[in-house]
Amino acid sequence: MGRRGASGRVPARRRAVTGRRAAAPVLMATALAVLCTTAAAPARAVPSAGPPGGYAFAEDARPIEGAAGPADAERLEPGATYRSSLPVRGAVHYRLRLDGASNAYVAVTAVPAPGSAVAASDGIRVSVRDGEGGSCSFDSASIGAARSPRPVTAWGRREVFPAKTRCREAGTYDVAVERTGGQYAAPGAWDLELAAFEEPAPKRVGATRAPEVWDSSSPVPPAGEPRRRRGGAGFAGAPLLGPGAWRDDIRPGQTLFYAVPVDWGQRVYATADLDGSGGRGYVPGALRLALHNPARGPVADTGTGYGGDPATAALPAVPPVAYANRHAAADKVSGMRFAGAYYVVVHLAARVADDFGEGPFGLTLRVGVGGAAESGPVYAGESVPRGVFEVPEGQRAAGTGAGGEKGDPVMTAVAVGGIGTGSLLLAGLGVWTLRARRGSGAL
Repeated sequence: MGRRGASGRVPARRRAVTGRRAAAPVLMATALAVLCTTAAAPARAVPSAGPPGGYAFAEDARPIEGAAGPADAERLEPGATYRSSLPVRGAVHYRLRLDGASNAYVAVTAVPAPGSAVAASDGIRVSVRDGEGGSCSFDSASIGAARSPRPVTAWGRREVFPAKTRCREAGTYDVAVERTGGQYAAPGAWDLELAAFEEPAPKRVGATRAPEVWDSSSPVPPAGEPRRRRGGAGFAGAPLLGPGAWRDDIRPGQTLFYAVPVDWGQRVYATADLDGSGGRGYVPGALRLALHNPARGPVADTGTGYGGDPATAALPAVPPVAYANRHAAADKVSGMRFAGAYYVVVHLAARVADDFGEGPFGLTLRVGVGGAAESGPVYAGESVPRGVFEVPEGQRAAGTGAGGEKGDPVMTAVAVGGIGTGSLLLAGLGVWTLRARRGSGAL
């Protein structure tokens, strides 16, 4: 008989251990049931890349119609994603209601129809104007030399700088989106995905000039055996990647999206290697590799032709993430203005299929995150959406030299390494059992 207290009852501590032992079969059965359910249910965490050329819009994207002029424009809410369309001729307008202190960003992704004929100059222009019609920013993006229909992204910005007098007032701002390409623009309307972000002002004003010196050397791509990871077909479905080598497949006309957590003081670099096919021919700009920041703003891009032999595209060097980078003129510096998930985007030109077949072609991504994580600015409020300009504790293991990681290692593996629900359950069960045994041995 077990040891009892003066009242004849089993002591509370012994009852707790006994309860844990009795609960083990129940927990195991529950874990197995969840495992079976997970195996039977389709994965939802990372949407499929979809058909070649298809773009996966955010599932929660709200329909919105662009107006012919600012007066009738519908309002974009920071933190929300929208779906709209863009005609061949004329601008479409949307509006923002802003305070007098926060920075606001609107990223616009235009999606030509898969298989449509496009010219190198086809693209979009995004501009932001204040209530008096004064220009706050403009940006453009084009299809490029491969003439392959693909998602193109440009962004509009309303930035509040101490030395800047325009676009500082609270009020209504106009966001205009229009096609480029002039009279040779490809026919047919393009679908649009718009995402609005708000960045609060820092509590303390820092440097008002971008760093003049930073390591601009091209880093050595990470070595090692590639691990499988399926890319997403849009920003919303981009899976997380940590530093290392990753393996995927890509078809002509397809665009793949990946997300890499990058903290303050860190810089990201990536290369894309396309397998050889043994065919004959040549497609200029066939393999395109681009980097976008957490607000989807363009940072850097590169491309290389394909003639059937293995081909490599490597991103140009970018500086470490710093708040003051926004004061630079070059995108590859000013775009590295906040921490968060940076997007690596790969596109294979549709014309590759003409000479080398429909594929799929083997793709190897080598991703690096260099530098130690640092403290960023202390903001006066919360970003919208919340946390978009920071790296969660459980994802910081994605960076080399981040140091002192305190996040749950199991959750870090799930966020960055792609461990499935079943592995997580078994890992958690193992930790629970170990703790129960330690508790029993302490009696």
